[in-house]
Amino acid sequence: MAVSVVTAAQMRELDRRATEEYGIPSLLLMENAGLQAVLELERAFPRLTQCRVAIVCGKGNNGGDGFVVARHLFDREIAVEVLLLARQTEIRGDARTNLEILRKLGVPTHEVTTAQELNANRRLVEQADVVVDAILGTGTTGSAKGLFGDAIELLNRSGKPIVALDLPSGLNSDDGSIPGPSINAVLTVTFGLPKRGLILYPAASCAGRVVTVDIGLPRQLLTDPLLDVSLVEAEDLAGALPRRDPNAHKGTYGHVLVLAGSPGKTGAAAMCACSALRIGAGLVTLALPESLNDAMEAKLTEVMTEPLPETGERTVAFAALEKVLELVKDKRVVAIGPGLSIHPETAELVRAVVQTAKAQIVVDADGINALGPNLEMLRNIALPPILTPHPGELARLLGIDRDEIVRNRIPIAQKVATSFGVHLVLKGARTLIANPDGRVAINMTGNAGMATGGTGDVLTGLIAGLVAQGVNADLATRTGVYLHGLAGDLAAEAIGQEAMVASDLMAQLPEAIRQLKSHTMITERGGNEARTLAG
Repeated sequence: MAVSVVTAAQMRELDRRATEEYGIPSLLLMENAGLQAVLELERAFPRLTQCRVAIVCGKGNNGGDGFVVARHLFDREIAVEVLLLARQTEIRGDARTNLEILRKLGVPTHEVTTAQELNANRRLVEQADVVVDAILGTGTTGSAKGLFGDAIELLNRSGKPIVALDLPSGLNSDDGSIPGPSINAVLTVTFGLPKRGLILYPAASCAGRVVTVDIGLPRQLLTDPLLDVSLVEAEDLAGALPRRDPNAHKGTYGHVLVLAGSPGKTGAAAMCACSALRIGAGLVTLALPESLNDAMEAKLTEVMTEPLPETGERTVAFAALEKVLELVKDKRVVAIGPGLSIHPETAELVRAVVQTAKAQIVVDADGINALGPNLEMLRNIALPPILTPHPGELARLLGIDRDEIVRNRIPIAQKVATSFGVHLVLKGARTLIANPDGRVAINMTGNAGMATGGTGDVLTGLIAGLVAQGVNADLATRTGVYLHGLAGDLAAEAIGQEAMVASDLMAQLPEAIRQLKSHTMITERGGNEARTLAG
């Protein structure tokens, strides 16, 4: 089951529905959240019973979660003190109920409402072994100011390990931004479902290890189809890699046509073609400018090549259209763009192929640039095309600033996918896959070592190779992105991120495929082992 990733408003709505529709008291949800957080604290700090714990609480429900944590630690005879950034008389609702319990138990609780009082009580943080952040959680927007901002900076300066409840205070829970002072946690225990700010960068860099805990929300709510953003997980990719028939031949697993390459950029074309083969496609043909064909025939042992008419600048000419369409006839998929150039005549050819070809189209790099202001034509294509831009390419395509893409990745990806009827793979840290129906998946594999030329060309080939084998566009994009990142993680483990180049990903693809197949086979059998691996 795919795990949904929610906004703060969506999570509040789930909590409300749990109480109003299912009769689960909100006080019980807060109790479950605090107790689960304590269990995670015990797992993270095996000697917790010997530690001093400071819990810094705001006056909202996040503070209420902190009060529950304080009570359970106190009951375990752990030295705990609470720093309350408000007057006790200001606390309302379920948080007030839990604060009253602390008062009756005699748990040390210190009121702080000014910078001077915060400074006077700083010893609680400085002398603690572990600090729990229960200041703001998902309950605020904008920059943390005043006392809250001062408290966040105090916690960060202390150098103590900080465990955040639900969301590190100060982060934007919805878009992954860091609007002001924000907690740098070593562990975040989030409740019910992960929040977008824990997944998207740069905010994710402040969350440390993220653990999502069950607080008793009904399963029907957690799987509500209105929750349209989820994580890509291995168990959801079962069946993406077709079983190999003992009686198969090379035609069984499809034929990929790659339209790519120009002077100085033949490597992009080669990596795209080779990765399509490496993911399991039976045949791959690389169509490229005729003057580059001899070199690529020598370079590519397993890939077939097809020389095309070229322009004076040795890029593919529009005159190649008839030949390209003839090549497409027996192909299930065409990958267009890696290293293709932005020559006006070549761009005109790309647009004609995209509009005319009956195969599934995967468009990357210069193929995306060629679409330019002509996105409207994508609505009239029988098979929704697959576009794989990075933020800069998408910004050029939409005519907006790149920073706007980075700030609003999920809503922009959804809008592009639904408005133009495409499968959009928005590359970057935590690559997004948006479908024409508005669903978005966030990929968690991959690392900064993949920020090197050519890795996007490998991804294009992986997606095209999966489509060639009959995998639908939705599953092919998610699986291709997942394996691409996993291969990058394996390469980083083997040689380090600094030394990585794109071809290292292809070298690790066999092991990545093996791991995915092993995982999905376990999942298909069911049982606790699969759930443990998924966790």
